[in-house]
Amino acid sequence: MNELFEEFAQAHASRNGYALAQTLAPVAPLNQQHKLTQVHQSTNSYSVKGDVKHFLKTHMPQRGGLSQDELNGWSEVYMAYWKALGEILAGESGKSSWTKVYEAWKELTSVLIRGYNTHGFEAWTIPTLYMVGKYLRLFAIKSDVERRQSSASRMSMPALTADDLVDPEADYQAQLRDCEQHLKRIFTLCLTDRAPLEESRKWGIYFIVNLLFKTYFKLNSASVSRTILTSLAAYSQRNDIPPLEAFPKSQRVTFRYYEGVLFFLEENYLQACLTRLRKLHPANRPGRLRQSSRKPGSSAHGMQRRISSSRILTYLIPCRLLTSRVLPTKKLLEPYPRLQELFLPLAQCIRRGDLRSFDLALQEREDDFVKRRIYLTLERGRDIALRNLLRKVFIAGGFEEPKQEGAPALRRTRIPLAEFQAAISMASGGTIIDPDEELMKGYISRGHATVVLSKKGAFPGTGV
Repeated sequence: MNELFEEFAQAHASRNGYALAQTLAPVAPLNQQHKLTQVHQSTNSYSVKGDVKHFLKTHMPQRGGLSQDELNGWSEVYMAYWKALGEILAGESGKSSWTKVYEAWKELTSVLIRGYNTHGFEAWTIPTLYMVGKYLRLFAIKSDVERRQSSASRMSMPALTADDLVDPEADYQAQLRDCEQHLKRIFTLCLTDRAPLEESRKWGIYFIVNLLFKTYFKLNSASVSRTILTSLAAYSQRNDIPPLEAFPKSQRVTFRYYEGVLFFLEENYLQACLTRLRKLHPANRPGRLRQSSRKPGSSAHGMQRRISSSRILTYLIPCRLLTSRVLPTKKLLEPYPRLQELFLPLAQCIRRGDLRSFDLALQEREDDFVKRRIYLTLERGRDIALRNLLRKVFIAGGFEEPKQEGAPALRRTRIPLAEFQAAISMASGGTIIDPDEELMKGYISRGHATVVLSKKGAFPGTGV
């Protein structure tokens, strides 16, 4: 424990919030694999309160010291941290559960929040909120997984009767929902701080907002994120929080990503594509979606960048498909094998106007598309495939005989409806589409069973 509070004292003396947060990490550093065990074994439940205060008083005076109020606050924090370490270490040896770990870490979170509300913790220490909030969410997820597995195990035991079975409709994300309430407490703690912006807890707002976004999406309650954005917008209009551009890049990118996905889920594809997702992906240039000349590296940083790019492309590709009729190329998806499996078959079918193959490709990957919340958007790509098929029929129709000698030939603008219907039937395995489908500029002359197309712009966006 002596080493832990030496690190605390150094971080406090230099006012380094990120170094301070590391003293509350529930994971040992790579070069100190036994650190957590050593900290927990340095005292016991009877002595921990006195030991923590003793070490704080011993290490702090020569570096400026702590007020009595702060001393009491940090003592409570590290006592809660010591108890949480006990559950974590017990869990590793099979003597505890993730649920107990979550409950212990939740207590640490509450004690830390109380430190800001009651004991005057300064704003530079907010990275400690990042640390406890991040792991509170992870422990909640692990606890929920553990409960589901335990429930499934009990239900599979033949000796149990129907009355003994766990309710199949039970909330298997109860801990994550509980976690969301504590993350909102941190959000409120940061957002409502009245200190001047230079020394305000509002500098922690976007990290916590991103944690809330991740939590809402995990709970399939993405729409609730809109209330968070509304609160941020209200404070931004009053210039009561720092501008997004002033925050670290990692926080900005994560926030913009989730903001873009929210626009996507609300079917506001233009906003999602043009103002959010497209700007995030390094492979893009104005008006295009193409592969960056720099391929993701093999380092850990390069791997993380590739994962982030893959997530952005998952939503950017359907956006560009609907807003600009742009299909992903094999070169663009080359670094992302999983995205190749998902999108390339659909893109090829759309280009060929192959309706039957498009339906099969969509059906084959239905579970993946639903999981990523893009199925309904991609389903609209069938209209673009149909449009490409009709365009082929139009082009295959050739040219009309010029009315005057020497006049340039013009494309045929009156095409028998039967030609379109035959093409659609062949491409879709016998299915006949409604002849009133609005996929080309023109009208149907029912008396002549002919589609009459405009001489220019019959198929918008194709030049034909």
